[in-house]
Amino acid sequence: MGNMKALQERLNYDKTFDCVQCGYCLPACPTYETMGKEAHSPRGRINLVKMLGEDKITIEEMREPIEKCLGCRACVTVCPTNVEYGKILEGAKEVLEENEQKSRKKKITENLIFKTIFPSKKWMDGVGDLSWLYRKTGLQGIAQKAGITKCMPLHLDQFEAVLPRLASPAERRQTKKEYRKLSQSGKVKVGFVYGCVMDSVFHQTNRNTLKLLKKAGADVVVPDAQTCCGALHAHAGKKADAIELAKRNIEAFEEEDVEYIVNNAGGCGAMLVEYHHLFEGDSEWEERAKRFVAKTRDISQVLVELDGLSFNRKVDATVTYQASCHLTHVQRVTDEPLQLLKQISDIHYHEMNGYERCCGSAGIYNIVHYDDAMDILDVKMKKAKETEAAIIVTTNPGCLLQMKLGIQREGLEGKVRAVHLIDLLAEAVG
Repeated sequence: MGNMKALQERLNYDKTFDCVQCGYCLPACPTYETMGKEAHSPRGRINLVKMLGEDKITIEEMREPIEKCLGCRACVTVCPTNVEYGKILEGAKEVLEENEQKSRKKKITENLIFKTIFPSKKWMDGVGDLSWLYRKTGLQGIAQKAGITKCMPLHLDQFEAVLPRLASPAERRQTKKEYRKLSQSGKVKVGFVYGCVMDSVFHQTNRNTLKLLKKAGADVVVPDAQTCCGALHAHAGKKADAIELAKRNIEAFEEEDVEYIVNNAGGCGAMLVEYHHLFEGDSEWEERAKRFVAKTRDISQVLVELDGLSFNRKVDATVTYQASCHLTHVQRVTDEPLQLLKQISDIHYHEMNGYERCCGSAGIYNIVHYDDAMDILDVKMKKAKETEAAIIVTTNPGCLLQMKLGIQREGLEGKVRAVHLIDLLAEAVG
């Protein structure tokens, strides 16, 4: 009985009773749409968690449906009874992680990725620098022509082919110098979360973020002690690791007297605004996390509030918007990206049907569940093509790569491009 009680607590079993199985979540769920199975719907997954908490199924019977959930939280937005699906999902993932029988090789690999690479600025810089060198030297083209990239595991060759232009080591050093020059007598002082993947792979977007904040009239500080937000760790059920990373970030920004803590990645921001959930029951850290959360903003919110950008260069093109799920359904930021987008001169905005629905990226979902993610992406690209847009705008790095891959799969290279909102704004500011 004691063990079952402990399992129920970890599963957030008590929260499953808030679900009345009404089915409002079904039309909003991308995996239910493409897989067509009740077990792959939000209410189906909640029922599985409840059944496990009542010892009616095994942990392994719950594994596939839970692991194949995108975690997009679209179900939370439409739920009439305010079911805390996010907490139920994270609890289930934590239980799955604790009970998975892993090979020694997998344990070593996961420790390298989650404990060494992502939390380390030096390691992530190294990933970015090596990727730049791989392209700069022409090795990428040689490897592709020789078919070597096709030997990559987990379809990584598909994503390798659509990576953006990468910053050189010299550019990285220059940006660090620029960090120290950005402070001015501005309207507001903000701290910038540069992220791990954002800074190593999408470094130019980070540079543009800093420049736009400065142009809009903000003082910017970039704490050196910050680290990975912990989103990938939490989504993988590694709550203890996510807590340690959260503590490091909270401490790093507490030392800076900033009004806002700004991020430019929907997935990272969703983790940051839920830091307090990691510390429930820990009175000291929960309060510190709440203060951190109260200051956290997406870049679009801050730019709209400052209202200091002048768009001098026209973007004469049809544009559509693919919203980040976590920006929309977790951070609840919906209007600001569109407000900024529509301010650009000569832009022709065509709304995509279901633009707020997940594109199938979902952290590393498109890597570990490639075929399922591509089914979701195919649905998304059908909607994107209906807009006849030449530019697809996103607000999250994973979404950006996914949409680039969708453009490639549809043979639309040269006709359609995918860009981060910040990069398009920087282009329009000139």
